[in-house]
Amino acid sequence: MIVADLTPIPAKAERFQRKNERFIPERSGCYVLSTFENVVLYVGLASNLRRRMNQHLDSEEKTGLTEWGRAAWFHWIEGDEIHQIERTWLNAHMTHEGRMPVLNKIFSPICV
Repeated sequence: MIVADLTPIPAKAERFQRKNERFIPERSGCYVLSTFENVVLYVGLASNLRRRMNQHLDSEEKTGLTEWGRAAWFHWIEGDEIHQIERTWLNAHMTHEGRMPVLNKIFSPICV
């Protein structure tokens, strides 16, 4: 599944690199880690998007090679309905791919 298949489509994106952290807001939102080709590797939510991106950059799992490639982009959408957006994106991925994104380990039991 690619990022453009998500609804709503994440409004913004930056390269998944520490030097770009200044462009990531310190606000709540839902986000996606994707490959250079925009293949979805991870879906998450955060109360502080910048801090969460940095936590992922410190994780060998999130920066390492997956079967689909490495995380190259951090896409996000800001807002208050982040739990609903995250579930919608995860459900869409499950429907499209038949499984969770490769770097997600936990699926919310509440499907909306």
